[in-house]
Amino acid sequence: MSDHRAAVRHHTLRTGLVEFDNGAGSSVSVPCTIRDVSATGARLQLNSSAWIADAFTLVFANGLRKPCRVAWRKERLIGAAFADGYASPDEQAAMMTADEQARHRLGIGARIRAARESRGYTQGQLAEHLSVTPAFVGQAEQGEVDIPLYQLMHIADLLMVGLDGLVAGPAPEEVDAA
Repeated sequence: MSDHRAAVRHHTLRTGLVEFDNGAGSSVSVPCTIRDVSATGARLQLNSSAWIADAFTLVFANGLRKPCRVAWRKERLIGAAFADGYASPDEQAAMMTADEQARHRLGIGARIRAARESRGYTQGQLAEHLSVTPAFVGQAEQGEVDIPLYQLMHIADLLMVGLDGLVAGPAPEEVDAA
């Protein structure tokens, strides 16, 4: 497992619940801290060392319920991917403030730019591989647009980086200072 998964990121530090079927027909609720969220998932810290199922529902304090699956585990940290792949703008607003969303998009964009440059791609070349315009790649790198999960997966494959590192890895220095 990569140490990038436990890297310092913009934290929301909100409380929530992980609910799942225990296999015997009853529901189990495990308290957690929602460390950060994005349009495609969340990073959770379990408040106990309890086992959780691979498929579960994340319940936010405001009552929003989001079906999830475990993307990765590292001790009590859980990477949760939204089962439907992407949170709607209304769901995102309920999960994160507009400022948190903007910082998250900016971090993703900076990591895409850093990975693109380390692989020697221009924005135009990456855009061509993704079947999008170079302007979209530029906007994505500036954190001005949301990038759909299928495109993030394609970008990670093209740039030979892990999806988790691309979405939630350590931010380049210029983003941390912002």
